[in-house]
Amino acid sequence: MTVRIDEAYEFPHRHLLGLRDYSSRDILHVLDQASNFLEILNRPIPKIPTLRDKTIVNLFYENSTRTRLSFELAQKRMGADVVNFSSSSSSVSKGETLRDTIRNIESMKIDMVVVRHPSPGAPHFITRCVEAAVLNAGDGAHEHPTQALLDLFSIRQRTGRLEGLKVVIIGDISHSRVVRSNIIAMTRLGMEVVLCGPRTMMPLFVEEMGVRVSYHLEECLEWCDVAMALRIQLERQGGGLFPSQREYHERFGIKKRHLKEFPHFVIMHPGPINRGVELESEVADDPRAIILNQVTNGLAVRMASLYLLSGGKRGPS
Repeated sequence: MTVRIDEAYEFPHRHLLGLRDYSSRDILHVLDQASNFLEILNRPIPKIPTLRDKTIVNLFYENSTRTRLSFELAQKRMGADVVNFSSSSSSVSKGETLRDTIRNIESMKIDMVVVRHPSPGAPHFITRCVEAAVLNAGDGAHEHPTQALLDLFSIRQRTGRLEGLKVVIIGDISHSRVVRSNIIAMTRLGMEVVLCGPRTMMPLFVEEMGVRVSYHLEECLEWCDVAMALRIQLERQGGGLFPSQREYHERFGIKKRHLKEFPHFVIMHPGPINRGVELESEVADDPRAIILNQVTNGLAVRMASLYLLSGGKRGPS
């Protein structure tokens, strides 16, 4: 279904660094634009020349599969010239600084930069070095705004609404940039959020972000409309945060029996899934899981974000 875009609305942002500076209207405007791009993706020829004559650099200082491929495919579906940069095969490995790298890239006359970096705030720093529009594809454990936007889009697509929904986010809260962006966006749109996971994976003062904390999975599943399981990020941990993956799964993994006991909640996961840890395989493959929808919707959301930050005002045709 095509969503009518408010043509009188002037999108006020030049960058997408995080969602803290985005109002509820800004967020909903991105989601509405994404609805139209999703319709384009369902066409026999899913392409539109919206970013023709634009040059975009994907600047990835961390390994990524889903996010990088999603951005790259979105850019190519919109006709942009795409340059992929990997720090492992660049002058970064020889000691070149982020500032020098990005300024050298900008001298090649680029229009947009998509950046993933292990240091929080790196995308903000890049905006002070270049004139190009900057999109944050994940900075450390800080934010991952397009992931939160695609999560919201997927929830609205399945339930028909956002305001008033109850969401539980389960797992490695401390190390997750997905959580931070989702908390900001969900609470701003009137959703109720509870975080659930081991005490050792729960950041201090998390209640100050306007959410509640629970350590009892079954209570949360009985309460919620949406259950979002997070990947256990072993690569970001120093070890010892939980005894074993088996024990984590026993206490905080969503199991097939939960689907029978609590038959109403929707299942989400940002991927990649550790099957048998965050979710039993039967849960990941259940019709109530919208994990693959999230992947498809991520493409539409990133197309919408690129379109708006390139100066687009009206919906694509």
